[in-house]
Amino acid sequence: MSITEPPVPSAESQLRAAPPHALVATAYRILADRFAAQEMTLLLADYALSVLQPVTHLPHTGEPVPANDGPAGQAFVTQSPVIEVTGPLTTTQPVHLPITVRGDRLGVLTVHMPGSAIDPDAVLQLAEFATALGHEVATAGRDTDLYLQARRTRRLTLAAEMQWQLLPGRGCARTEYVIGAHLEPAYTIGGDNFDWSTSTDHLTLTVTDGMGQGIDASLLTNLAVGALRNARRAGIGLADQACLADQALYAQYGGKAYASTLLLSFDLDTGTVHAVDAGSPQLYRRRGDTLELIDLEAQLPLGMFEETPYEEQIFQVEPGDRLIAVSTGVHGTRSSDGGLFGERALRQTLSATSPMPPHETARAVVAALIEHFGSKDLTADAAVVCLDWKGRTVDAAQAARPR
Repeated sequence: MSITEPPVPSAESQLRAAPPHALVATAYRILADRFAAQEMTLLLADYALSVLQPVTHLPHTGEPVPANDGPAGQAFVTQSPVIEVTGPLTTTQPVHLPITVRGDRLGVLTVHMPGSAIDPDAVLQLAEFATALGHEVATAGRDTDLYLQARRTRRLTLAAEMQWQLLPGRGCARTEYVIGAHLEPAYTIGGDNFDWSTSTDHLTLTVTDGMGQGIDASLLTNLAVGALRNARRAGIGLADQACLADQALYAQYGGKAYASTLLLSFDLDTGTVHAVDAGSPQLYRRRGDTLELIDLEAQLPLGMFEETPYEEQIFQVEPGDRLIAVSTGVHGTRSSDGGLFGERALRQTLSATSPMPPHETARAVVAALIEHFGSKDLTADAAVVCLDWKGRTVDAAQAARPR
């Protein structure tokens, strides 16, 4: 009678079984056993998307590397594996693999491999492992602060801590669309926020700009986003979501504080977009070589007056369209000599970034804004959300619906 040996656990199951704080050690052990890896570094993008921070000496971090330069930065920006050739094939070669979870870029996994062991199949397996590790890192954030601590180059303000915890992520990707978003000043953000939720047939996207600064703005925006989510999850329409959030803010602040909000709901089958412009965020659409400001009826910000009625407007997106939503801190920022960033400068930046993916476009707009302002210490919060619309095929529509 033969005794069957138990199957070797998959890499994914070993990562899932690891304690939240031990993911790095577990990942290295798996890579050493299965790929003869000599060294491994988990690098996480910091809040400003300027550097990639190694998670080496938890709960702290090692020396950062640029997030948009060098081999690791190239892997992060291009979202493709990068093999760094450092010597003959007999030596160890670093392989840099992007870590992305459903379109949200978290960082890069750098694995030092024997050069002779690097082939296309090995790189593909390493890329899949990096994705699995990314999912576990995202989940581990519920139970440990280690990876959140490793993301920061300096201490966040309390208001910024609250805002980053409120966000769904900085990106989302599906067959029908890709979203990339960014906030600045990343370490002191107060009132700006973006949010989204996807379902079988719809995508809801909001950009919120709570008035004021610091903790007051953060508390206001937290209430606004919480009220919008509560209304959305009740299954009511977009205009009624705005109405209920408006009532919640007015009940708390009595009109003394309010939140400018852009609400969008996309029909994934048709590309029809329902919109409520409750305040000052602006929305641009690039179609081919044409960039236009979508002219929405400006309605009152949420919470300004009691029981404000809101109405939806409708416009259409087509495959290949790009939408860019920007808060007041982007289109209303002035330079030291008083010049407004405004539509002209924004149009130039958006035209220059048209070949870039949404994540890099959002970051480039903020970089242009900082250059215009003349300092990284922006005096107003700035939020940028970029969405590339691909549309849905019949086959994709059938696959998306539960059977």
